[in-house]
Amino acid sequence: MKLFTKGLLLIAIPSAIELALLGVVFDTQGKTAQAARSADNSKQILWQATSLVDPLLREAARVRTAIVLEDPSFIDRRAVWTEFSDRVSLLAHMVNDNPEQHARVERIHAYGRAWRARCAQVADALREGRATSLVRAAGDGMPPEIDAVRNELAAFIADETRLDEARSASLRETRERQQDALIVAVVGSMLIWGATAWLFARNVGQRLAALGANVERLGAGAPLAQPLAGDDEIAALDTVLNQTSRRLRAAEREQAALKLQLQARAADLATANDNLRQESQDNEMFIYSVSHDLRSPLVNLQGFSKELQVSCEELRTRIDAAGLPADEHASMVEVLDGDVDESLQFLRQAVARAAAIIDALLRMSRAGRLEYRWQRVNVRRIVERALAGLSAGLAQRAQIDVLDLPPAWGDPAALEEIFGNLIDNALRHLDPARPGQVEIGAVDAVDGGDGALAPMFENNAEKWAEASVDSARDASRMPGAHTRTYYVRDNGIGIPAAYLPKLFRAFQRLHGGESAGQGTGLALARRIAERHGGRLWVESKEGAGSTFFIALPDAPMRQA
Repeated sequence: MKLFTKGLLLIAIPSAIELALLGVVFDTQGKTAQAARSADNSKQILWQATSLVDPLLREAARVRTAIVLEDPSFIDRRAVWTEFSDRVSLLAHMVNDNPEQHARVERIHAYGRAWRARCAQVADALREGRATSLVRAAGDGMPPEIDAVRNELAAFIADETRLDEARSASLRETRERQQDALIVAVVGSMLIWGATAWLFARNVGQRLAALGANVERLGAGAPLAQPLAGDDEIAALDTVLNQTSRRLRAAEREQAALKLQLQARAADLATANDNLRQESQDNEMFIYSVSHDLRSPLVNLQGFSKELQVSCEELRTRIDAAGLPADEHASMVEVLDGDVDESLQFLRQAVARAAAIIDALLRMSRAGRLEYRWQRVNVRRIVERALAGLSAGLAQRAQIDVLDLPPAWGDPAALEEIFGNLIDNALRHLDPARPGQVEIGAVDAVDGGDGALAPMFENNAEKWAEASVDSARDASRMPGAHTRTYYVRDNGIGIPAAYLPKLFRAFQRLHGGESAGQGTGLALARRIAERHGGRLWVESKEGAGSTFFIALPDAPMRQA
């Protein structure tokens, strides 16, 4: 049963009982009012009865006076009898519900009419001068009609007095019952309300206490008691608590299992990191060793190729001085100037390329082992040094704009190598069909610098959003320091989307032999950026150009 229904019953049941008690009170009140009216009616009847004989007595006195004085004018023929008739009629109406008393009133009325007839006879006799014995007899003593009226009236008053006493006693009893009923109604109503409220509070209180105990058990992580019976809101809350407890226990079991899996994965990851670190160190040592050991054979090849070139030139001189026949001379010159010279040229190019690859490997191996000199770096100055180190032909390929570049925290030589590689890459991949433009700027990735990316992508809102998200993501990866995000933008040939995942791998050349370089500049730049606690990434659209972003700390990093 719902709490709302219980509340309605709490109001309805006592209210119904109160209505019943009020009905009893109203009934006793009605009986009391009726008894009061009956008692009051009895007193009115007694008062009317006691005064009913007065007009007859007054008329008897008038008759005696008229007989003594022999003057009939003293006898009233109308007024007395009208008063008597009215009083009798009123008394008959008042006792209309009592047949016996009503019969007495009728007899009294009949005696009164008889007395009136006699009075009229006496008046007629006196006016005619007849002093008869009848008239004399009417003047002596009390007329029998009045005596009859008084006798009937005495019996009427005696009966009415008994009725009045009975009605008064009934009124007193009814009033006492009314008071008792009123007291019972008030006390009973209070008791019923109190008992109903106590039962309701006891039931709800016990259920709320059980619910509170379950809440405490849930908070303490202890098993909950049996669910409460019923279908009210408290039982529904207890059911939700039990469901929550079961879900929490299941979640705890899952969390424990996930924790064990996470610990196992963390251990595996730590082992893998250690292995990877060891392999990286081994690879770096291997690359360094191999590149260092390859330098000596390359130097020998380069020296022997030069010696061979000198020997070929000396041989050519001797052939020219030997005076050989023309056909033999031409044949030997063709061998020396053709195949041998071309072979020597290919050999020198291969040696130079191998030397460049070895230098790139050495730079890659040193990038992970060099000790950086950490300091606040004037980025604009290192960009200017990187631009000054470009070859004249490369620097003149495009218009280079250097915007405001705030300082960063890092190693000056390493940061110069990053910007040098990025600027070199931008200049080597320009579109020959339009004038080259390169822009170097900065945007604060933490303090709301996304607006600075808008000019770069004013015609590509999607790219702008991606660059902003990437900038924020890169900033979140910088433990303990604010970051600056720099960029190098070009309007070159761009990078196909399919090639972007392997862009920063070593020896990956997007355009093959169309541009110079060994394909290690971007990989080296990314590795230096990551050693600084930053990141290097690119946004590009094929045929429209590329923008390389570098996120670097602008203050010393705290240990995470």
